[in-house]
Amino acid sequence: MRFEIVAVGTELLLGQIADTNSQWLGEQLAAIGVASHFHQAVGDNHERMVLAFRTALARSDGIIVCGGLGPTHDDITREALAEVMNVDLVRDDAVVARIREMFTSRGRDMPESNLRQADVPRGASLIPQTMGTAPGLVCPVGQKVAYAVPGVPYEMADMFTRAIAPDLLERMRQRGETSGVIASRVIRTWGMSESGLGEALQSHIDDLDAAARAGAPGTATIALLASGIEGIKVRVTVRAEDELATRSLLDAEEAEVRHILQEVAGDVVFGIDDDAIENAVARVMIDHGLTLGLAESLTGGLAASRLVNVPGASRWFRGSLVSYASEVKFDVLGLPDGPVVTASAARQMAEGAQRLLGSDVGLSITGVAGPDPQDDQPPGTVFVGLARPGRESEAHRFSLPGDRNRVRQYSTISALDLLRRSLS
Repeated sequence: MRFEIVAVGTELLLGQIADTNSQWLGEQLAAIGVASHFHQAVGDNHERMVLAFRTALARSDGIIVCGGLGPTHDDITREALAEVMNVDLVRDDAVVARIREMFTSRGRDMPESNLRQADVPRGASLIPQTMGTAPGLVCPVGQKVAYAVPGVPYEMADMFTRAIAPDLLERMRQRGETSGVIASRVIRTWGMSESGLGEALQSHIDDLDAAARAGAPGTATIALLASGIEGIKVRVTVRAEDELATRSLLDAEEAEVRHILQEVAGDVVFGIDDDAIENAVARVMIDHGLTLGLAESLTGGLAASRLVNVPGASRWFRGSLVSYASEVKFDVLGLPDGPVVTASAARQMAEGAQRLLGSDVGLSITGVAGPDPQDDQPPGTVFVGLARPGRESEAHRFSLPGDRNRVRQYSTISALDLLRRSLS
């Protein structure tokens, strides 16, 4: 079964609020095995809403309309659905009584505009409201169905869980469809471009596509998601009969993706799903029983800020010396007077952090965030220093793209990923 989500509200199109409802609904549909190939957002305009609903119903088995069920003049989801159904609106006296009772129980007079929330397209059934005033709707449209729920997130989630999901599962049963489970896993990488990842995985993606076209059970799909300062994400999606089977498929696909990328580019995978780079650093520090000290210049404490996001970071993270001014590098870290955007300066900064903070490992970041050059180095030039026990300190150069803020963010994750790899 395929369903489309249509989010209603001009405020969504203006970017005034984020459409978290569609994201949540998409996850819930996937969890019960319902495919969602399209999402739409449409403003509070009757003609455009009717067009959006008809378009969605033409290419899907049904739709979930989110928003536009309030009491104000621009809440016109009911009217638009009635036109799509080719019926009129009728006022439900039981809903009127419930809304009046709700206002009375709160010691308030009910505005007459709230009566609009009791208008129901003829032939539709209600999803009773348990948290607010606007009921949801179940609207038959030929052999298809349109659900309508309020845009208030907790009201929407309650109606989906309580009414829509069970109704969908029953409709699937009547069609002879097994619900199954659709699940995804995100493999997080740093150090390869999106195109490089695509080339490395293309042969495997082609094999998966061919298996899916042949109707093989338990096949997977792979998509690449460029995520800026969080790297490139490889999303693996599978469908199987239950959670155990989906987990087994995801485990197998994750292992295959890791193997392919390891062969091509080494240890570029640093985490899974919500695993951030700082979590990966925490794991290797704890596994090796080491402590870490930082010396940061252009990042101004960003690396330390990310590391302390990890609960229990004080077990292995000693602290950070933010040596932003060159004089601090000279006077505190002990660098000799001279250029500070060099490999030598990065090594000495890492050694200084190691010494002053009493840590096993010292990590440093120095470079040019821009917009102007420094020490004859162009913006985006970054050196990361690393000092480890029993080994000579080292420095690595990066040329990073973007404006000042992105260079600082990319510098942070590049440095932390370098540390992760060096200890893995």
